[in-house]
Amino acid sequence: MSDTWPPARRSFSRICFLGDAFTVGAGDETTLGWVGRLCAGEWARGHDVTIYNLGIRGDPTTSLRRRWRAECELRLPASANGRLVFAFGGNDAKEVVGQGVAVPLDQSVANARAIMTEAVAWKPTLWIGLVPMSETRPYPQLLAGPQFRFSNARQAEYNAAYAAVAAELGVPFLDLHTPLRADAAWDRLTQAGDGSNPAAEGYGRLADMVSSWPAWRRWFDQ
Repeated sequence: MSDTWPPARRSFSRICFLGDAFTVGAGDETTLGWVGRLCAGEWARGHDVTIYNLGIRGDPTTSLRRRWRAECELRLPASANGRLVFAFGGNDAKEVVGQGVAVPLDQSVANARAIMTEAVAWKPTLWIGLVPMSETRPYPQLLAGPQFRFSNARQAEYNAAYAAVAAELGVPFLDLHTPLRADAAWDRLTQAGDGSNPAAEGYGRLADMVSSWPAWRRWFDQ
């Protein structure tokens, strides 16, 4: 073993990433998603980052509200430099065919406010907004059960409501929906995946956007 082992690191942190399929990196053939790419970049900059990807495909805020604290407390003891990154909402805004919107906006906002109020009082916290999906491809039906439809107009409404809650609570919020929805290249990247989740190139784009976000950079560049 070299005398230089372990190598010098500029910082040490443990980060829980919480959300749904976008957090998991669903559809990425490399299995890295934006979370893996983002944190690999910090390792390359000299930071020791332990990541806990706690995303669940199809997870709405009603489930996330129940589970997040217990899952994170197991991974972020008081002695660790623990941090939280949330990215959720797509499964609230989706339409369950024949039943209506999965989680109505007012309930989704109430869930989000409860989650983020508790989170920001506990650990340094960042919040990433919704990501637009392709409306020209049908949603992939991976499991038996209800059919789903997505509307970027509705997602924009949820995204704006989340941004307002973030501003109210003083939580840094990264709006990905607005710039990506206006970018024709993003629809191509989502169509390269399954229509709702991008493939590897799309997740690389998301990782770059988060990596250059000043709120994220402050965690590492101070």
